[in-house]
Amino acid sequence: MAHGCAMNWQQKIFRYCERGGDAGFWAEPLNAISNGAFTIAAVVAAVLLLRRPVGERGGIAEWLLIALTFIIGVGSFLFHTYATLWAARADTIPIGIFMFAYVAYALRRYLALHWIFVLLGLGLFWLSLQFAGSIQCRAGLFAVTGNARHCLNGTMTYAPALVAMIVIGAFAAFRRQGAAPYLFAAAGVFFISMLFRTVDWETCSRSIVAGRTLGTHFLWHVFNGLALFILLLAAIRHGQVRPKANGGASDSGSR
Repeated sequence: MAHGCAMNWQQKIFRYCERGGDAGFWAEPLNAISNGAFTIAAVVAAVLLLRRPVGERGGIAEWLLIALTFIIGVGSFLFHTYATLWAARADTIPIGIFMFAYVAYALRRYLALHWIFVLLGLGLFWLSLQFAGSIQCRAGLFAVTGNARHCLNGTMTYAPALVAMIVIGAFAAFRRQGAAPYLFAAAGVFFISMLFRTVDWETCSRSIVAGRTLGTHFLWHVFNGLALFILLLAAIRHGQVRPKANGGASDSGSR
């Protein structure tokens, strides 16, 4: 690759209300500190999993989801402090891995689908992410940043995750799988978090405290952390599926 085409990993990114045009490390104190919601979610989930009876503590899948939640908090903290291109990757890559990992986990554990159908589901989820990322909003038509490349301030790209929670939750409810209420609850909380992410710039001029603009992105972290905790709780309590004699699946986490 020619030097002129090399990616500038130190390029600063000014994407959120709280940072504005400030390139400083602590330009986004609320956005940075609020990532503790993911850390707390991961730690509490780990404690709850360890408190389960030995035979019901799950396996590597549950611990992987907990670890990814912790890493999401770390990556997002890096992004909202360094605000560089490399930090943006540290933020988005763990989120992407978690989304795919949880969809696969839910399809396999909650719906007890064969791995072929799990892979097909992941393929459909990937296509939906590509489609959502390609949607453009006209400036002034709730394209919060006024930039057609960032529909709903970039929140549209998370819509497939919301739909996946609702759809899988519906199928889980149909099969009377105990994770269904958790998936619906997580979807509701996640929807609220998406709203806060979307209106970050819209509220910028109305959220000035002590001369600093705050925005609402930090609330995206708080509610998103809660949504992930609910998803982890579903995995801890209802993630162990055992086949029924009739070829179906039972929820060993239900009592």
